[in-house]
Amino acid sequence: MLKEFKEFAMRGNVLDMAIGIVIGAAFGKIVTSFVSDILMPPIGLLLGGVDFSNIFIVLGGGDYDSLEAAKEAGAATWNIGLFINTVIDFLIIAFAIFLVVKAVNNMKRKEEVVPPPDPTEKPCPFCVTPIPIKATRCPHCTSQLEPA
Repeated sequence: MLKEFKEFAMRGNVLDMAIGIVIGAAFGKIVTSFVSDILMPPIGLLLGGVDFSNIFIVLGGGDYDSLEAAKEAGAATWNIGLFINTVIDFLIIAFAIFLVVKAVNNMKRKEEVVPPPDPTEKPCPFCVTPIPIKATRCPHCTSQLEPA
């Protein structure tokens, strides 16, 4: 069973998938940082100094200055701002994956368009042995052939 697992794990597809998952996780962290640290602060500034990570609704009672204070107090909250950040993360990652898949599909289509090379052999009509296309006599059965 260990040998079968080793063969399975060493197949190209499994290794490619594992590498893709690791790179995808790292890419997700980069996008999350981009959204929370680069993209959302200017958008919040344009909207009058809104900090999206602090947009929340307290379920129940209480008034808290920040989401962190509400969490420390154990209040149940709807974290609308964090949800908006997560949706933007998802959209950026989905768009990046779409672009990668589109590029791969375009490369595959270009590879498929290559026409096959012209044949260099044909079967002898008498003995069906492969012979050069320009041959006038079959080297196997010595039959006279019609010119191509």
